[in-house]
Amino acid sequence: MRASQFFISTLKEAPADAEVVSHKLMLRAGLIKRVSAGIYTYMPMGLRVIRKVEQIIREEMNRAGAIELLMPVIQPAELWQETGRWDKMGPELMRVKDRHDRDFIVQPTSEEVITDVARSEIKSYRQLPLNFYHIQTKFRDERRPRFGVMRGREFTMKDAYSFHANQADLAREYQNMYDAYTRIFTRLGLNFRAVAADNGAIGGSGSHEFHVIAETGEDVLAYCPQSSYGANLEQAEAHSLLATRAAPAQPLAKTATPGQSKCEAVAAYLQLPLTQTVKSIVLAVDEADETGKITPRIWLLLLRGDHELNEVKVGKVPGLAGFRFATEVEIMAHFGCIPGYLGPLQTQQPVQLVVDRTVANMSDFVCGANAADYHYTGVNWGRDLPEPEIIADLRNVTAGEPSPDGAGTIALCRGIEVGHVFQLGTRYSVAMKATFLDEQGKPQPLLMGCYGIGVTRLLGAAIEQNHDERGMIWPTAMAPFTVALCPVGYDRNEMVKTATDQLYTALQAAGLEVLLDDRGERPGAMFADMELLGIPHRITLGERGLKEGLVEYVQRAHIQQEPCKLGLDQVLPALLAALAPIQPVSH
Repeated sequence: MRASQFFISTLKEAPADAEVVSHKLMLRAGLIKRVSAGIYTYMPMGLRVIRKVEQIIREEMNRAGAIELLMPVIQPAELWQETGRWDKMGPELMRVKDRHDRDFIVQPTSEEVITDVARSEIKSYRQLPLNFYHIQTKFRDERRPRFGVMRGREFTMKDAYSFHANQADLAREYQNMYDAYTRIFTRLGLNFRAVAADNGAIGGSGSHEFHVIAETGEDVLAYCPQSSYGANLEQAEAHSLLATRAAPAQPLAKTATPGQSKCEAVAAYLQLPLTQTVKSIVLAVDEADETGKITPRIWLLLLRGDHELNEVKVGKVPGLAGFRFATEVEIMAHFGCIPGYLGPLQTQQPVQLVVDRTVANMSDFVCGANAADYHYTGVNWGRDLPEPEIIADLRNVTAGEPSPDGAGTIALCRGIEVGHVFQLGTRYSVAMKATFLDEQGKPQPLLMGCYGIGVTRLLGAAIEQNHDERGMIWPTAMAPFTVALCPVGYDRNEMVKTATDQLYTALQAAGLEVLLDDRGERPGAMFADMELLGIPHRITLGERGLKEGLVEYVQRAHIQQEPCKLGLDQVLPALLAALAPIQPVSH
């Protein structure tokens, strides 16, 4: 492609409202143009990247046996009402009406539509298994769209849905899709990690997220460098950090801690380690009686002072689904004290106590005394408090603690979620009465799997992982062009023009995607554009070098190194050697 026949629109500076690196660079490089908050036009350079990503996804999905179809962006409300998600999805679900005042949605995902297809088309176990996928526009009305394509409102996603007669076959296809995703992200040239994850609002049981590793990632991942263990922080299991509980060695004492309302401050004031303190977190669950009257039930959660609450885990504790944080009025009514000095001893009204695994093995610990400016020291289970009835995993894991699989210690890193595989089970088929006849001729609900990849999000994730102060550094498989030809004086030097055209023709004949910068720009401006665009390989041709039969070759990933001098006949072999198959970088 000749630059003069393409569309290149670069900026020296990113717009002021651009936030993360990928957003700034995509705008500067002219990959996207903002239309509205979270909605972008993908310009020709950006669209080339998208099409490359889509092609790899299609090849691997087809290789895995999935079948492509295309479901609509606009979907009738009745399907979403059948599953209850019409109400459950809340304001993120874009609702619209047609001219007949009928309700529709702009799809954020397609479980309902594909289940509707399945219930009308799948009759017998003999038709199973089936896996359908499509690559389609999605829309989620984010409260605050940000980070460019990382959290936009309109985006492109590949979503696939499989149907099965039994759990064993669902598990087989789940692994098949897991393996396909591993091949996809490996072929894209990304450093990624697959981790166990929570299913969230989509429902079902069992899921893994695929994350591109990047320091700017929103998600924290816990993994074991010595094994294959990995999980999203909200899913990673935290065991007790104390193998056994020591016998009491201190008397219970109500100790003055004036003005010290945080565990860190209390520990410093009492000259004790933070790990000897316990923090109190008060939650409420609104419960309705037979008359419909709502009464809040108050829960007290205890965590070690240096640990952080994991709200996803809390929501899985029996009775705590749909919890909220208690109001100050509710706290005063049950503890008779302001937050900061709360504890499990001598509450004014009964509360349901839930104790983290580590706290359950603590002894001689410090907690609030339910009196302003006071804490209890020397608190012990069985002596000062009844043995805890409910012990649960309530906290985030921390770096350096033992891995749940016993193979080593936990390490933490940040990642950007770009793919997710779910075992949905019968969540949607039961709600929508999607059944098949089994071998005995009896109707059974279809078992389902769901598998998504954020196509446009992958662009942002790849840039967050691969960039420098000059611009993007595309992995070869994702780059809009593989090679940039930068002739100095192309518009005014016949030797340069002739050599460039001949090399351009030869590289194209070898199947390489080449961008020839024939715009007549100065070398500095030309190089700046190619570096900003992140094209992996650059060949510079100039009169001085060509007189010796030489050109300069540099790889974008090693741009600070001295360019390599190559003869014209060495360019193609050098490029083909550099473009050898990418080695796997998955974890």
